Amino acid sequence: MINIKSRSQIDKMQKSADILIQVFDEVEKAIEPGVTTQYLDSIAAEVIRKHNGLPSFKGQPGMFRDSIPFPSVLCISINDQVIHGIPSNRVLVEGDIVSIDGGVLLDGYHSDAARTYGVGKISAEAQKLIDVTKESFFAGVSSAVYGNRISHISASIQNIVESNGFSIVRDFVGHGIGRELHEEPEVPNYVSKFRGPRLEPGMVLAVEPMVNMGSYEVTVDMDDKWTVYTKDHSLSAHYENTIVITDDEPMILTLKR
Repeated sequence: MINIKSRSQIDKMQKSADILIQVFDEVEKAIEPGVTTQYLDSIAAEVIRKHNGLPSFKGQPGMFRDSIPFPSVLCISINDQVIHGIPSNRVLVEGDIVSIDGGVLLDGYHSDAARTYGVGKISAEAQKLIDVTKESFFAGVSSAVYGNRISHISASIQNIVESNGFSIVRDFVGHGIGRELHEEPEVPNYVSKFRGPRLEPGMVLAVEPMVNMGSYEVTVDMDDKWTVYTKDHSLSAHYENTIVITDDEPMILTLKR
């Protein structure tokens, strides 16, 4: 069932998103060669704690019965890691690209967003991947209007990605969000037989293209049972925001106003 949010519920989600915006501001400032992903995670934890929120991701169940609950505040994925990277003592080096995915729970409601950053000087190809991933998100959001279907968002994202020579991940998709981090409906980033429901005011979605430089195929690290890699070890980028469908243009809750 799709949960349509009231104005007061959306206001609560905006307050959650405002904390998440600050998380990304502080984490971005700290990204440079020589820092560990665990250090970035600690920055996020402090910002969320300071504003009386809770990290949405910590404790989330995994894909497998024997997966540990997600142990960290952020998912931090480097280079050929697509999503769900677990922060660790791994040190960022010049030329890496790093995807940061985070969520905040405040007053019973979640927000969710992701960004990909370059570490120091990165290649032109890596920068293009990051830029196209972000562009594809905004193309998708331009189609996220009352009366359209989920598939209109999917088609707009896929068109930008593939017209630039990249591929869109198919095994993981966007989702509804609210009292639960993952709610109905699913929001694929590619066109399939799934047209999805018609969009209506009060629907809140996490739209999140995951874009690979090579093949769209991915694989899960069976040691930690969380980290998702590109199967061909090509670079991957991720960009996500929490959006609200209105009777006019969509609202993007997790962007600075």
